[in-house]
Amino acid sequence: MSFGEAPITLVGNLTDDPELKFTDSGTALAKFTIAVTPRSFDRTSNQWKDGTTAFYRCAAWRTLAEHVADSFGKGSRVVATGRMRQHDWQTPEGENRSMLAVEVDDIGASVRFTTVQINDRRPTEPATDSWAASAGAGSSATEGAEPPF
Repeated sequence: MSFGEAPITLVGNLTDDPELKFTDSGTALAKFTIAVTPRSFDRTSNQWKDGTTAFYRCAAWRTLAEHVADSFGKGSRVVATGRMRQHDWQTPEGENRSMLAVEVDDIGASVRFTTVQINDRRPTEPATDSWAASAGAGSSATEGAEPPF
């Protein structure tokens, strides 16, 4: 994030399945919308009341884009962090247009109302467990020794 950019965190539901595209250079781009509805408790009626729903157009790039498309669908409750970006363009008729969108830096499933199962897809690397390595043959470590911290 650059100096002067205001971070934004959204908690809401996807309005549709993410749309995964690839640029001409092969960079993945996922576009999706998050609907955020504030709720407040009305003490006079003793009920929760929904406020006005705001719809935030979002974009995720590269590996994050592919993970978003593989992980979430319409209705998924998510927590997304990123920054607001203004996009300006001109229509074929010469009219100037602009819109705000959230460039998502990270996104995850909200577990407030449900549970999720994580599938860790990171490449596996050789074990670098110093405790396992020191327990091998010829080691000076004694069984049951206290860790050095």
